[in-house]
Amino acid sequence: MKRKYLSAFVFFIVCFFAQNAFTQEKYTVSGYIKDASTGEEMIGATVTITELPGTGAVSNVYGFYSLTLPKGAYTLNYSYISYKTISEKITLSSNHKKNISLKSATKALESVVISAERPEANVTDIKMSRENLSIEKIKSMPALFGEIDLIKSLQMLPGIQSAGEGTTGLFVRGGSADQNLILLDEATVYNASHFMGFFSVFNSDAIKNVEIYKGGIPAKFGGRISSILDIQMKEGNNQKFSMSGGIGTISSRLTVEGPIVKDTSSFIISARRTYADIFLRLSPNDDINKNVLYFYDLNAKANYRFDDKNRIFVSGYFGRDVFNFDNTFGLDWGNATTTFRWNHLFTDRLFLNTTILYSKFDYGFKIENGAQNFEWKSNLQEVGGKLDFTYFINPENTLTFGSNTIVHRFSPATITPGDNSIFTDFTLDKKYAIEQALYIGNEHKVNDKLHLQYGLRYSLFENIGAGKVFIYKEGIPKSDESIIDSVSYKSLKKINLYHGFEPRFSARYLLNSTSSLKFSYNRTRQYIQIASNSTAGLPIDRWIPADNYVKPMIGDQVAVGYFRNFKENTFETSVELYYKWIDNIIDFKSGAEILLNNNIETEILEGKGWSYGAEFLVKKNIGKTTGWLGYTWSNTERKIPGISDGNAYHARYDKTHDVSLVLSHEVSERLTLSANWVYTTGSAVSFPVGRYMVDRKSIPYYDDRRRNADRMPAYHRLDLSANLEGKNKRNRRWHGSWNFSIYNAYARKNTFSITFEDIVNNDVNYNSEEDGPDLTRRPGAIKTYLFSLIPSVTYNFKF
Repeated sequence: MKRKYLSAFVFFIVCFFAQNAFTQEKYTVSGYIKDASTGEEMIGATVTITELPGTGAVSNVYGFYSLTLPKGAYTLNYSYISYKTISEKITLSSNHKKNISLKSATKALESVVISAERPEANVTDIKMSRENLSIEKIKSMPALFGEIDLIKSLQMLPGIQSAGEGTTGLFVRGGSADQNLILLDEATVYNASHFMGFFSVFNSDAIKNVEIYKGGIPAKFGGRISSILDIQMKEGNNQKFSMSGGIGTISSRLTVEGPIVKDTSSFIISARRTYADIFLRLSPNDDINKNVLYFYDLNAKANYRFDDKNRIFVSGYFGRDVFNFDNTFGLDWGNATTTFRWNHLFTDRLFLNTTILYSKFDYGFKIENGAQNFEWKSNLQEVGGKLDFTYFINPENTLTFGSNTIVHRFSPATITPGDNSIFTDFTLDKKYAIEQALYIGNEHKVNDKLHLQYGLRYSLFENIGAGKVFIYKEGIPKSDESIIDSVSYKSLKKINLYHGFEPRFSARYLLNSTSSLKFSYNRTRQYIQIASNSTAGLPIDRWIPADNYVKPMIGDQVAVGYFRNFKENTFETSVELYYKWIDNIIDFKSGAEILLNNNIETEILEGKGWSYGAEFLVKKNIGKTTGWLGYTWSNTERKIPGISDGNAYHARYDKTHDVSLVLSHEVSERLTLSANWVYTTGSAVSFPVGRYMVDRKSIPYYDDRRRNADRMPAYHRLDLSANLEGKNKRNRRWHGSWNFSIYNAYARKNTFSITFEDIVNNDVNYNSEEDGPDLTRRPGAIKTYLFSLIPSVTYNFKF
């Protein structure tokens, strides 16, 4: 069967290549578009042709462009937002190489750009349900403790929500946090949070480009059913050495970049570390000064250009959180990724990116409490390779095709007892799997009005040995008691296989120069997911693969939108409607044991889910005052036999209303003021329906027939910031700026959790000899909030 699909795949590619074999005499102009000051390749720069309106090209993620045109004389216009346009006249009588370096426009123009897209892209691009925020805008937004946060910035966009106060998980169009594929230089980041979710792992000083797909996902991406977050790191300045950094309230950061060989090779190293633990040591209290509390990030990247046809990149990310409390309890977790890439040009029109990658997420905790001492370790690793081809057939057709393979290893838990411990050695079974995919897609400009993007992805997921599969007695629910046998498999032996096609389709119809209609449909398959009862996304969450009993999730989504620009693209507006349905979604039985369960399928129930909603966005990109107003109305439900009497119920992260306002005003060349305001409906929860008495204490009673039928209080918050640039003096290399932020400016006590327990009643005396309830305690609800008003100061510098 695999040969059959491969033959069809190759035949499809050959047909595309053959369509240009007998056309008129044509030649190709191609090259790289770079930033003149740093040598960094520019993603999404445009090339237009004066003599052929509507014909052009856009540079890819490596800055490469290619245009195949009939023989003749042309004027090529190279442009990128905030950069000066360059026009070049060429006579095309043979294939032509043309590398371009664009210079930045004036600082006054730079400071008002909030989007990394062309001004008209909102209307003219085929892509919908996609957002691309400039790093400059992310840096200008107010942030908790002054820590610039990429993930929290994305949560301010329509259709993207957070789990609650102090969390960095993304919940996109009704999907859970594990349904998002987060890529850093193409390597998967499995846990994107620091400090239990208060900050994300991405240091903005090291990031070049951020793009998130909520729908209309191209065929080259797969593996998750809700969104793709694609992040590229900077390559480093290949023109001159520079340093930048910042000293903040709880952390500092430093970035060093420069040429290894000017114009040929460069590097960048960026580091960040908190220093709360340093201040803890200054405390005279021994219960405090023995504690350790910090996180760090290290990003590194280098590249070398052999010639115009060959270039290599090596990049890595290494981050970790460390908690240690009085030497009795310790918890640490972290990510490590490594990516090697080779760019190769076979011809002026055929581009290949080859990737070898490694990713690891691990966590562990240690308890030292007399005889109750042990160490717990867990990790998830993957090694993979990708081949991504781009064939620039002509200005109307750009073909992409390729393959990828990932080898997964799941090590859920290894427990090692300490000296004289009451515990014994314990290990949960490791699991292994191979995930593979082939894809092909084409971006087709049918005419000036109609633009299509279509593709097909074929993915498969194979569980392999060494491993063990439990056999259960048929006709009764799976449980430890219903296990009747088990089957063991040797290393690399096939255990189970899932596979299927994933069609993708998008269309844009241009109504006029300022408005368009767009439509998209995509099917995606997700073969690994998190087994957790938590919404926030904890570091100890357990990833599990699809297997004999847990089926892969299959997600289908349709979306339609109307896009309109006003006042020469000063204002962008859009309305998108979407409907998503999911097969094989899982939830857990009440009181499910997950962490130490070797046959987790006994705690899982399976069913269907769906989500639908409307997203509204008004954005102002140009002028002294910029920003956006977004509103999302949505509904997310599940229907799983065995939960809520088989009736539909809301997902834990369902939020009906979500409003976000982001504003920035340039008071002068040196002073910029910014503000964010958010409002969301409280998340769905289950409150107790009654109480019962045990040893004269009331215990809350929950009814699983009404799971997530209640709501937390609504959440809203205002953040403010001011950025003051230092004076620019002639011939002065040092440049500094101050950022002053206030998080939660009106001190709203947003609910983090509500617990139900007995509260002491001091007005009543308790007689232990009397029968009946303990009247000195009464049932109550206790609300916990995390933050009130939090000011912060950060000094940023560059030289």
